[in-house]
Amino acid sequence: MSAGVLSSIDAFVASLDGFEPESFSPDACVTIVERLAVVEKICAVTRARAAARAASAGAHRRKGFSNPAEWIAQQTGLSSGEADRDLDTVTKLDDLPATKAALSNGEVSMAQANEIKKTEEACPGSEKEMVEIAKTNGLRKTKEKGKAKRLVAIDPKDLHDQQRAARFHRHWKDELGMTRYSGAMMPGDGVPFVNRLDAETDREFRKAYKEGRVEPRECYAADAFARLVRGEGKGSSVRADVVFVCDVTTGASHIVGGGPVPMSEVRAAAKDAFIKAVLHDGVKVDTIVHYGRKAPPAHLRTVLELGDPPEFNGVTCVDCGRQFRTEWDHDDPVANGGPTCRSNFKPRCWQCHHAKTERDRLAGLLRRQTEAEPP
Repeated sequence: MSAGVLSSIDAFVASLDGFEPESFSPDACVTIVERLAVVEKICAVTRARAAARAASAGAHRRKGFSNPAEWIAQQTGLSSGEADRDLDTVTKLDDLPATKAALSNGEVSMAQANEIKKTEEACPGSEKEMVEIAKTNGLRKTKEKGKAKRLVAIDPKDLHDQQRAARFHRHWKDELGMTRYSGAMMPGDGVPFVNRLDAETDREFRKAYKEGRVEPRECYAADAFARLVRGEGKGSSVRADVVFVCDVTTGASHIVGGGPVPMSEVRAAAKDAFIKAVLHDGVKVDTIVHYGRKAPPAHLRTVLELGDPPEFNGVTCVDCGRQFRTEWDHDDPVANGGPTCRSNFKPRCWQCHHAKTERDRLAGLLRRQTEAEPP
């Protein structure tokens, strides 16, 4: 049995030797990518299970490693933390039958399986739902759903206390003499801060785009952050700094994009921040209240930005996952006959919206609009 597996591995590796993608059609390359993705997931879990078996017998010590994760890391190129995570996940697969089956079929990755495991441990009974999410979505969506479930499982007051204990800020000088910083903020502070920073970053990006300057977005964000620190940032003129969503049935509250919060946080923020408080009964929005300096011209924008019930946790850019400062894009352009309806709206940040418009233009989907324009 073991000899057959080893010979099959050798034969598979040999079959890929000298692979030249130029020898295949683009459609054939698509098929190769999809099938190898499945094989890669199956190989990863098989490797992890074999490593766990070897580690349990102490075989890694004969290779000169006292820690099995370090041995696996050297063999795979993973970090020791990732290797340790994979070992822990595969040793618990017998308690996660749906995850084990999905891994064996190549339907989910080891990273997704780890998210499923962590979520099941925090929220017993969530495995099947998380597996279905992982099967139909990438790792980012799986992490988002898992984190949301794990946060809800913690009492808001306990979560608030843990967050206060975990907040920090550090800064130091690097080799170039530049100021570097790292930190963690409470959701009530962090969400409005990031919203304002994103608004200012978008302004920097648009300015650079008009001037023909192209840099990574993180460069514009650094400039925007400096402007905010100097008190020159404008924030957003039409969107609240933070949106609190409150369930009138249970009393549970959360910040869109920031997780659960105790009701005391909502009351404290309403005193001086530009916020929205949204009341719902788990299915429909009951009341929208705007506090602060300015209010958007239409409450409909708030309903759209809340996202789907019962989570009401906002919308994310379908391309990059950014949650703040998204715009509603016609997925099928109006110029191509796309309808103006909710099902044809997709949230995209300004950069991804712009890039998608350019793709539509290159694909000829905006031709009707161009042809309709006067010469």
